Amino acid sequence: MEETPREETPQEETAKISIAEFAKVEVKVGTVLSAERVPETDKLLRLIIDFGEKNKEGENVPRQIVSGINAYVNEPEDLVGKQLAFVTNLQPRTIKGLESNGMLFAVGEGDTFAFLTPDRPVPPGTSAH
Repeated sequence: MEETPREETPQEETAKISIAEFAKVEVKVGTVLSAERVPETDKLLRLIIDFGEKNKEGENVPRQIVSGINAYVNEPEDLVGKQLAFVTNLQPRTIKGLESNGMLFAVGEGDTFAFLTPDRPVPPGTSAH
């Protein structure tokens, strides 16, 4: 009995963007200063991130970023001190009453989820290129 060949389904094509559009995305490395679960949620963590940003008095001004990564972290405190990649030029967004000023840049999901980290320490706020 001859097997009927399986019909291949074409992969959904992702919309292409120009280099100029891509250049608008600002990805920087930030150092996690604190991390905690957002109460009354299953997915969210509240991260305080150092991007090396200063106010006019020269004081460090960390950013708050809310991220749905709770399922991938055993203990939020394990993230403290880690350097991770973030998109830093998104408009602020309020999530569960918390203003989020950026977005964690990671890859995969489920068993393939992974943080994007530099292979050696870099100054907070170092840009990806």
